[in-house]
Amino acid sequence: MINNMVSDLTKEYEHQKALFENQPVIVQRYVESQAQVIADALISKTSQVRFSLPDRVVTQIAQVSREGTITIPEAQRKNVAGGFLQRDVREALIRRLSELERSADQAIAVGAGLLRYAAVLHLVHDILPSGRSVKYRPIDDENIPSIPVEDGALESAITQASDAITEEGNTNDRGDLQTPFVPAARKFFLPQWVAFDDAGKLLVGSVQEAEAHVQSMRHYVMILHRALSLAPYISASEEYQVKRYGILGQLVNQARALANFKTAEIIHGIKVRAEKHTLNRGLTVTLPYFDDQNLAMEISNMEIIPAGRIMFVPAFVVRASQGEQAKVAQDTRLNASTRKHLLAQLKSLETAFQS
Repeated sequence: MINNMVSDLTKEYEHQKALFENQPVIVQRYVESQAQVIADALISKTSQVRFSLPDRVVTQIAQVSREGTITIPEAQRKNVAGGFLQRDVREALIRRLSELERSADQAIAVGAGLLRYAAVLHLVHDILPSGRSVKYRPIDDENIPSIPVEDGALESAITQASDAITEEGNTNDRGDLQTPFVPAARKFFLPQWVAFDDAGKLLVGSVQEAEAHVQSMRHYVMILHRALSLAPYISASEEYQVKRYGILGQLVNQARALANFKTAEIIHGIKVRAEKHTLNRGLTVTLPYFDDQNLAMEISNMEIIPAGRIMFVPAFVVRASQGEQAKVAQDTRLNASTRKHLLAQLKSLETAFQS
């Protein structure tokens, strides 16, 4: 059944692709301009969007003559989705496109299909940057492979565009300066958003910068999800599959590294405060972790010492960590890989304060 579904999506994708390519160039350019309006509305917070169908379309792939072109009257071309009182236009926009594609007027139906195809292509091909060719391996039997696999290829003596980031403002008047990425970053799909190496070492200037990189990757994934909701057949596109595979592995890897780094900072902070005896009035820990099912950073709140005049003892942290591990192990809201990741965070907290 799954194979049949994939086959149907592939056929639909190939059909829409051939139909778009069969349109006159001027129609293609117009459709692309309107598709950009639709795509922007899908990924930005807007309440209303206006778009237009092309003035004419070729309704069948085989027809390339003038006789195969059908005109769409001006009055039927203009469309509005959403309203000023609507918070998010996405559902209204997708619903409107679907209504147009079900129109009894073949030209309107084809025109709406062309807009949907061009919009989803703009989202995946134009808005999202391309990355390096990568391969990841999963940890144990996890669903999302996230550990980069060395391909064994020799490093080029000449820096490639994907191996460096361009910095403007070079005072030598020799063009833009290219700063190569470190080897750890070049193992990933988009090296410009790599903040940690495989040992968990911070590669950027601050934790805030690392958080910004993770947020950029989450935004990248969000655009892929919006594209899929607009046109499920885009999953048959090789470009979509390459970008989805590359960014998911990198996001899971780097977000977990960020959580690990923050946990180490929390442990260090507790020890510093314990030495200064500033923890005797209570202690609550907010432990970060990455939920790879929802693809979001989450926190686990844990009370170590209740508010009051209680002397801090490291064993309190150990006991609280063990208690939280017992709860997490039974938490059915978390998938297996997220649970394992959070348990490892809690275990590191426990181990750091054991005698």
